[in-house]
Amino acid sequence: MSESAMDRITKKHTQALRQGFSRWPKEGFAPPALGDLRWTADLILATWLQAEVGEPPRNGLRYQVGSSGGGFDRLRFRWSPEEEWLPDRDSIDTSLQLNRRPSGPRITIPVPWYGAGMSFGSVSEQVMTARAMAAQRWDTFTSTGEGGYPDALIPYREHVITQIATGMFGVREETMQRARILEFKYAQGAKPGLGGHLLGDKATLAVAKMRESVPWVSLFSPFPFHSVYSVEDHRKHIDWVKTVNPDALVVVKVSTPTDVDMVAIGSYHAGANILQIDGSYGGTGAAPEIAKKNIAMPVEYAIPKVHRYLLQEGVRDEILIMASGGIRTAHDIAKAVALGADGCVLGTCELIALGCTRCSNCERGRGCPFGLTTTDPELSLLVDPEWGAQRIGNLYRSFQNQLRKILRQLGLSRVADLRGRLDLLQYDAGNGMSHEWTSEVVPALDGVS
Repeated sequence: MSESAMDRITKKHTQALRQGFSRWPKEGFAPPALGDLRWTADLILATWLQAEVGEPPRNGLRYQVGSSGGGFDRLRFRWSPEEEWLPDRDSIDTSLQLNRRPSGPRITIPVPWYGAGMSFGSVSEQVMTARAMAAQRWDTFTSTGEGGYPDALIPYREHVITQIATGMFGVREETMQRARILEFKYAQGAKPGLGGHLLGDKATLAVAKMRESVPWVSLFSPFPFHSVYSVEDHRKHIDWVKTVNPDALVVVKVSTPTDVDMVAIGSYHAGANILQIDGSYGGTGAAPEIAKKNIAMPVEYAIPKVHRYLLQEGVRDEILIMASGGIRTAHDIAKAVALGADGCVLGTCELIALGCTRCSNCERGRGCPFGLTTTDPELSLLVDPEWGAQRIGNLYRSFQNQLRKILRQLGLSRVADLRGRLDLLQYDAGNGMSHEWTSEVVPALDGVS
């Protein structure tokens, strides 16, 4: 097939897909088999619309919550009386300082979120580039995931987090040295205890070269780092990357076991700047469906557990807590902060903005019909990085404006003032009854601010 023929085919399918992403949210009907209980058809269509126009829908689509029957979908805010709302003329600070330690660089991002790790292999290079371009424009960050650092990301190096995972795929000193933030991935909320898993169908020649492996052979990351079995070992890991790149901040990404509070204090004493707690609703574009058992703790339970323990230990203001694993909306972000997080890490919602329908074919090399979670060189052409960056940026703008509105209606002028405000949340029991989150739903958290 000639190149011109391929160009024509790509253009035809790209135009058809983009027309669908634009028309479906506006015409009041959803395509068949769209979404699931967490990502409902309304929520997906609303995200597509926000990615196009940069503001939430006004046509009746439900964009704040899904229909899972639990978690963030059952939490509601206790809004202040309207006379206590902040006026529109008052500025609302949504910025987040990423380093709370006395030493190290000061990095502030204008919104309380950055992009989650999505590796080369789990997603296409075009998707990675789109996310990096959006991060640069918004002066925030995106993570490489554990699949190495493609050269296409080098122009955006100031806004790319380099991830170091247990398989050490693509980890080199030069890629560690070009990053302002280095991330250790100890576990993933979607499949804790299992390590990484990239099926052979996605390990193409390019992916295998980046990961220094054999093409078309499945790749597994061990669990855990077999060089880390104590806080002291953890400290040695962080000392290692600080030696390679003394100016980098260090993120530690963990899942949410029942003793996640012990993990958090250990990471603090090991010297981490940021702790990312990844809950059980997290997505993965690489692992087979059978591996994604949702065996971790839901993140909405892990956040207050970690927040409370670090408060008791007197170190809460020295380490940043970023929540991930099922953060879909601006309201989810605000609820996570109210539960005790400082900010959130966004993954699946960015792919939704680029056209994901939650068809659950991510693990197959040619399984994604939208060119997102694929390593196929032809399907990857369906995503133009400039188009993708624009859509992610529009979603960010909508999220920031919604977050400002939430803060205004709570009478708060800074997102930092929302952290740990459990008194501003209530639990909707689904039977017409609402309960205060602090006393009736989670008795162990009673009295924690």
